[in-house]
Amino acid sequence: MQVNGTPFRSIWLASDRPEVLVIDQTLLPFAFEVRTLTTSSETALAIREMVVRGAPLIGATAACGLFLAAASDASEDNLRRACAELLSSRPTAVNLRWALDRMLPLLLECSESERADRARMLAQKICDEDVATNSAIGNHGLTLISEAADACPHRPVNILTHCNAGWLATVDWGTALAPIFKAHDQGIAVHVWVDETRPRNQGASLTAWELAAHGVPHTVIADNAGGHLMQHGEVDLCIVGSDRTTRAGDVCNKIGTYLKALAAHDNGIPFYAALPSSTIDWTISDGVRDIPIEERAEEEVSHICGRDSEADRLVRVRIIPDGSSAANPAFDVTPRKLVDGIITERGVVKACEDDLVSLFPQNAEVPNI
Repeated sequence: MQVNGTPFRSIWLASDRPEVLVIDQTLLPFAFEVRTLTTSSETALAIREMVVRGAPLIGATAACGLFLAAASDASEDNLRRACAELLSSRPTAVNLRWALDRMLPLLLECSESERADRARMLAQKICDEDVATNSAIGNHGLTLISEAADACPHRPVNILTHCNAGWLATVDWGTALAPIFKAHDQGIAVHVWVDETRPRNQGASLTAWELAAHGVPHTVIADNAGGHLMQHGEVDLCIVGSDRTTRAGDVCNKIGTYLKALAAHDNGIPFYAALPSSTIDWTISDGVRDIPIEERAEEEVSHICGRDSEADRLVRVRIIPDGSSAANPAFDVTPRKLVDGIITERGVVKACEDDLVSLFPQNAEVPNI
């Protein structure tokens, strides 16, 4: 996508040296800065501190981190150490393990002297594939928005989204936002309700920033406003992303997604999850029982960051009383019965095992643990 007329991906490899460049998402929307990563440990820290975030981007970043490890020390011990460190950075996003499980065996089968070059090639391939995958997700999701537009030809299609599943959450295009970008580019009138997405406000800070940059009409709303809007006919469909989806169609996404799905179900509003196949965990069926939910620092709830308009600087302030504690589960699981469809790079299917396997038959025999 473009930032002030310049094409950007959210992550890319330096052309002439073993470095990885990423957009620092902790500074958006008030500052646009590119951070340079030079080691696998720096990469793991960037994932943990959410300099980069979003399941597909976390996977691509982990791949690039393994390249940095191979570039500095291509021994098997160091590569396994780097994988363990990267895996520990964010436990919920399955794309992280997917990328490392894909790369490590291919690196270990070649000589140490070849590993850095191969790691670079594999990391670049994962990044490029992510762009193509998300563009395909956008094309399939566009069909849903086009159908909604046909049903309301005299007004914009109102779409509600939660958290940030745009190009900043991937290498490019995004998942949940890709269909919206493509609909807008085709001249379909759309309007997006952007959940603020407490506690880190990825909707208010990142999704709104992306939509504004692309010229897509949107309105930021409090997280608890979605149900009210649905009751009054102001939402036509919901599209969210996913950090892990089970083979049976349970969708794990940013905390608060489950409540939006409940409200959509109660009001007869279609609820879709957009995700690449790398986000599907074929080893589990019961998301509520088996998906590990990351518990993040309570300071993310007790404090909030924003721009002081008078001093023109970023400030962090406490918003709960001294002595009060805070809990901060980062994700929740939406059961498949509340999901009307899953938008993948191969098409839109029902949130059920048979339909997902029909799109990705190579995973039919993966053991369900």
